[in-house]
Amino acid sequence: MNEDAFWQLIEESAPIGPDPDAEQLAAALTQRLANAPLPMVIGFAEQLSWMLYRLDREVYGRELPGDAFLYTRCAIVAAGRATYEQILHDPSAFAPYARDLIWAEAVLYVPDRAYSHLTGEQWDRSTRYSFESYSNAEGWPDQASSDAP
Repeated sequence: MNEDAFWQLIEESAPIGPDPDAEQLAAALTQRLANAPLPMVIGFAEQLSWMLYRLDREVYGRELPGDAFLYTRCAIVAAGRATYEQILHDPSAFAPYARDLIWAEAVLYVPDRAYSHLTGEQWDRSTRYSFESYSNAEGWPDQASSDAP
């Protein structure tokens, strides 16, 4: 799955009304991926990890503890491509998400749930990029990842 296909899937799965914790988005994504070929699930996991990794930077996360930072980055992805790209180009646009603790934890588990549905097994997911907070060494140049807040 390439980046355009990833964002198209997010857009097509987005609910019409409010979805404060992205639960409806996560359910729709899981359903679509659970009915897709397994390589699409794996591709989605890779793209999601890449998107979260790119947001794993000190400029965004210095005020948030690990899980809060991760779930806030998920909310940025859940908000769609335009918001995501705006925040990449203007880090100050991240502030309302961090300040208001806007989270989308459910999006993080979409590929695992779809994989489990397709295979009947739990997925010991390993992606090229880690989505875990403080794993992007370039994003945290003054700290080793294990020393991050």
